[in-house]
Amino acid sequence: MKNRRRLAAALAVAAIALATVVACARRATPEETRVLPRPVRVASVASEPLDGVVHAVGLLSPKDEARLAFKTGGVIEAITVEEGVRVKAGQLLAMLKQTEISANVEQARQAADKGRRDVTRAQALFADGVATEEQLQDLTTAARVADAALKVAEFNASYARILAPADGVVLKKLAEAHELVQAGQPVLVVGGATRGWIVRAGLADRDAVRVHLGDSAALHFDAFPGQAFAAHVSNIGSSADTATGTFTIELQVEPGGAHFVQGLVAKVALQPGAPTVGRVVPVSALIEANGSDGSVFVLDRAASVVHRLNVRIGRLQDGNVEILSGLEIGAVVVIDGAAFLENGETVRIADDAASAATPSG
Repeated sequence: MKNRRRLAAALAVAAIALATVVACARRATPEETRVLPRPVRVASVASEPLDGVVHAVGLLSPKDEARLAFKTGGVIEAITVEEGVRVKAGQLLAMLKQTEISANVEQARQAADKGRRDVTRAQALFADGVATEEQLQDLTTAARVADAALKVAEFNASYARILAPADGVVLKKLAEAHELVQAGQPVLVVGGATRGWIVRAGLADRDAVRVHLGDSAALHFDAFPGQAFAAHVSNIGSSADTATGTFTIELQVEPGGAHFVQGLVAKVALQPGAPTVGRVVPVSALIEANGSDGSVFVLDRAASVVHRLNVRIGRLQDGNVEILSGLEIGAVVVIDGAAFLENGETVRIADDAASAATPSG
């Protein structure tokens, strides 16, 4: 009897415990639990002075670079120089095989001689009344045409050889002996240092419009570690390169006694003028970025809701990024916690001090 009473009591206790567990489990269901909004930190879009320095990469080359070619097509007899060789003005650099060219000159010379003989005979016959004035005029015209053709043949023959236009260096050799080349096809690229050295660099449109002739720059070459070279903008391209979409600028470089060679890579720091003022946000506000396109989460303070917004970005400076379009001064963006947000999500500001923060600079 006692055992039965003890069993009944144990069962009662277990039933009470089970009921308690079930009640607690019911109170913990998601429907009965209040979910707090995700905490974020924010900052306002600020207006700040931006560093005016434009950074680019370019290639060094002589200012008076020339691409040399033959006036007429033909087979190359010889190229007497190699890349990197220094040449003197008037030095023979390359020549075509002369067989065909000499034959053309000789043919034109014979035609010119015949024209002159025909005119001499026609003049004698005209004096004797045998030839008419019209016949004499026609033969005279034919002789002059033949003389002009001889001058053309001799001119072309003179350009069947390539001579160095000035003292300089052979930068590129674009053909070899015994190759057939067309008229005007570049064979050699020669650069001279008489007009100095330049660096050609490509700038994006937003930087190109800020640059002016005469703007100063500092150049650095890996070949001359720790040494800065003074330069200034000497030319600005008027249209974008169709292949890259960039605008080419030329910077005149002061060698300062350094031994320059064509093709050195230059790191350009260009100062286009006084610092500009722009809209900036911390870089951490960017959810993603691709070139000049990016996106951020903007906070609607009234509803405590964030909205994803596409923006156009510019320069980076001191942990901030320039906003070219898409955001106005005073707009509030999420700078911490954005990676976990969804468009239209309700949030709460984790730190009240952060809500009034502006980008550091």
